[in-house]
Amino acid sequence: MSGLATEHRPSPNFDNRACAISHIILHYTDMADCEAALARLCDAAAKVSAHYLIRRDGHIFQLVDEGARAWHAGVSFWRGETDMNSASIGIELDHDGHKDGAMAAFPEAQMAALIKLLQEVRARHAIAPQNILGHSDIAPGRKKDPGEAFDWAALHQAGFGLWPDNVPIEDVPPLALGSEDKAVAPLQKALAALGYQITADGVYGLQTQAVISAFQRHFRPAKIDGTADAETQTLVYAVCRLV
Repeated sequence: MSGLATEHRPSPNFDNRACAISHIILHYTDMADCEAALARLCDAAAKVSAHYLIRRDGHIFQLVDEGARAWHAGVSFWRGETDMNSASIGIELDHDGHKDGAMAAFPEAQMAALIKLLQEVRARHAIAPQNILGHSDIAPGRKKDPGEAFDWAALHQAGFGLWPDNVPIEDVPPLALGSEDKAVAPLQKALAALGYQITADGVYGLQTQAVISAFQRHFRPAKIDGTADAETQTLVYAVCRLV
């Protein structure tokens, strides 16, 4: 239970954890408003939930006890773990999501509340900074949240998550769908070392494209195209060095 001022809206959508808590997964609700999101997350028929939901004004709702397994991750993977619901705390952010290819920024009050909540959750569970992830990281190609408008750099400055700063860009040729360049396999291995679900087969296929897009959404949000250009390749290896 959070020590913050939280409002309890108990959801029936939870069960027992199968492993210890080691991660925090961030989501956006992709709904018109907070009440609509709460209604869905607390609807037994929907079979979805999260531990917390943070309204745009920073108000925090707790839906599921941290000791229980909320249903927020779905089909997912990170560092060999396929039951990310068991391994994580799920936090939903009240947000419209992607609309016509664009995203609104997350409000300052909401980000401030998220940081305070993360401070408490990390204190209770000793979660490593690199284990604070987006839904898109653990489900590439299937999920986009919390999206490219989420300020991972600011979160890192507050002590959460990873962010590579001031990285000189290597002069390397881009890698794209269909490439079998010798640089593909090492890049795939680096992404797998970070935690993404990817096979190092040396072929830049659809799986690699989806993972690169997910990486860009988190670490290079200015351009998300699934092509590993020089900047993207440089950042992949830079983030690996931070882990």
